[in-house]
Amino acid sequence: MDTRSTFRIAFFILLGAMLIVRIYFNLRLKRAGERFMPDEQAIRHEGVGLFASRVILFITLIAVLVLYAIQHPWMQSLDFYLPAWLRWLGFIIGLLSIALMIWVELELGRQFSPQLQLRQEHQLITSGPYSRVRHPLYTALDAFGLSLALVSANWFFIAFFILSLLGLTLRVPKEERMLLDQFGDQYRTYMQHTGRYFPKV
Repeated sequence: MDTRSTFRIAFFILLGAMLIVRIYFNLRLKRAGERFMPDEQAIRHEGVGLFASRVILFITLIAVLVLYAIQHPWMQSLDFYLPAWLRWLGFIIGLLSIALMIWVELELGRQFSPQLQLRQEHQLITSGPYSRVRHPLYTALDAFGLSLALVSANWFFIAFFILSLLGLTLRVPKEERMLLDQFGDQYRTYMQHTGRYFPKV
């Protein structure tokens, strides 16, 4: 098996693992009777432009994944060289990011939402990964995007990582504003003791 095939398999192992995790927690959310899709208030919180760009980016990603899976020449033309050790490092980062995502979602339970919306009787979670970091889920998502870029060694996935990183960076202040409106001084105090994406030194 050549190097390209090896890392393509590693790429789809990561993608498959992420898909299984997402399906499991989405079904768990549905069984708990919680809303998964955004309502008007969630779209308002995020902003129509940012929400629309996220949807477009997701649809584009699905189309490109199909091209990558069938080894379309256009996708192969975007490949570039990375040393094998760096690509394997990307694979390890991907596994760790999935593990972090599982930890985060277990900690959140039914309060998890992929949208900028709060649940009924929403409580501020400050345990587990949230004891040191305010947005560990975004840390996991950014790390996963980086891992796909490294494992694939493809310019499209580099661009996707950068765009998703930008999108999450723009989204976080909106989420924090929503939480400040909901929890006030409790959240302000929490912000002082935690880092946004990584623990405070």
